[in-house]
Parts: sequence; structure tokens; C-alpha cells
Amino acid sequence: MTIKTKKSLGQNFLIDNNILNKITSLTKINEMNILEVGPGSGNLTSQIIKKKPKKFYVIEKDNNLCSILKKNFDNQIEIINEDILKVEENSISKEKLIVFGNLPYNISTEIICNWITNLKEKIWFSELILMFQKEVADRIIAKYNTSQYGRLSIFSQWRLNIKKLFDVNPNSFSPQPKVFSTLLHFSPKLKYYNLNSPKSLEFITRTFFNQRRKMIKNPLRQLFKNYIEISKKLNIDIDQRPQNLTIETYLKITNEYEKLRN
Repeated sequence: MTIKTKKSLGQNFLIDNNILNKITSLTKINEMNILEVGPGSGNLTSQIIKKKPKKFYVIEKDNNLCSILKKNFDNQIEIINEDILKVEENSISKEKLIVFGNLPYNISTEIICNWITNLKEKIWFSELILMFQKEVADRIIAKYNTSQYGRLSIFSQWRLNIKKLFDVNPNSFSPQPKVFSTLLHFSPKLKYYNLNSPKSLEFITRTFFNQRRKMIKNPLRQLFKNYIEISKKLNIDIDQRPQNLTIETYLKITNEYEKLRN
């Protein structure tokens, strides 16, 4: 049966059995609680089921695909027919989840940023194994002093340990995307720099990287009346560019900003 994909939902179904097997052998699935985001036609779903998870949830927005998943897997999965961006992830399961996802390309950064923003004391997942467009994955894992480094790198690496697993060729999908994809592994950091609100870090990084090519003197001046004093306190060279500052420096700047706001 041919399933018609919806471009508006960023659907590219993973059809390569070698890649599907590789993904499901990355972690222990047997007797674990699993969440799959965007199962689509159920290719990865069927491979996960073979590994006998304890509880298996899937989130799928497309009503037609939900009907197909229900027909093919029935009571083996619990289907959440919702927009992933509207799902309260902390309420899916009382136990920690291992999350798999071939994320819709058009909202993948929004999904991961939402999850980081909503992280509570009790973290709802033990690991995330997620597929992104390669260009997005490169930005997530980028180190400072590189051209890909920016807001997404800082925000992701603040709360998560991230490891690149492998790239995936466009011909592993149907329909074929025009770009390569990359599978990333995330786990929550046990020790991290505490901020009052993740939104403060979003604001600070946006202020800096909106002026990516300018010297950081400009955004610093925008944020702090006493910007020279702040730069000396944090040992920042104000003639540098935003990509030259480490993640820790951005967290310290955010902390100073939050102190000012309070």
C-alpha cells in the first residue's frame, strides 16, 4: 500500500532496513518504556515492537497515518493523535522514556527547544535518539569559534550531552529529501549551570546572534548600562564576535542579566 506523504507536515519516511536495524540496536529496548515521535508509516515502529518494549507510545498528528498505525499495530502501541508541539511531554508516562524520532524537518528545532525549555526537576526521558537534517544537527553539536555555532548550539548543549551517531543518505527515505540527515543521541546533563528561566538564555543568545558579524560590544551595551564593568568581571574581550564566546560565557552573561532583572 502506497502512503501519500504530506509536505506540509515535513514527512519523509525512513525505509532503509539497514538503518532501521542500526537505530534499534543503539540502546536497550526490551522491557523499557518507549516513545516514538512521528512514526509515519510505522517502519521503525515495527522494528521497535520486535524488541518487546514494556510500554510503547507514539505521537502522530496525521489522522490517516493514525488509522494505519491502529490497523497494523492495534494494542501493541498507545497512539497519541496530536501535534507534538501541543503535547505535554511530562505527562505522557510516570516512568522515564527512551525517545526515538525521525523529526519533521520543518519543526525539528522547535521540538528540541520546547523540550529543553520545559525540562523540570524530574526529567521525563533517559535518552533521545533523533533524526535531523544534517545542517540542523551540525548547528546543534557545533563548538564555539566555528561558523555553525550559534543559539541552537548553546541552548542544546546547556542541558544535554549530545553525540553524533551517523549521517543518513537521502535515498534511505521516501520521498527522498534533497539533503543528508544525521542521527543524534541526547542524554540529560546531571550537572548544569542553573538559570532562573531558559527564556533568559534564549533572549541573550538571540540578542547576540542577531548581530552575528558585529563585535559583542554592541549587544553588551544593549543589555547592560555598565557593560564595561560586566565585560571585565566575566573576562570578555568586547572586540570579539558572538561565535568566539564559549557556552559557559553565555550562561554567565545570562546570569548577570537575570540578577539585573530581579
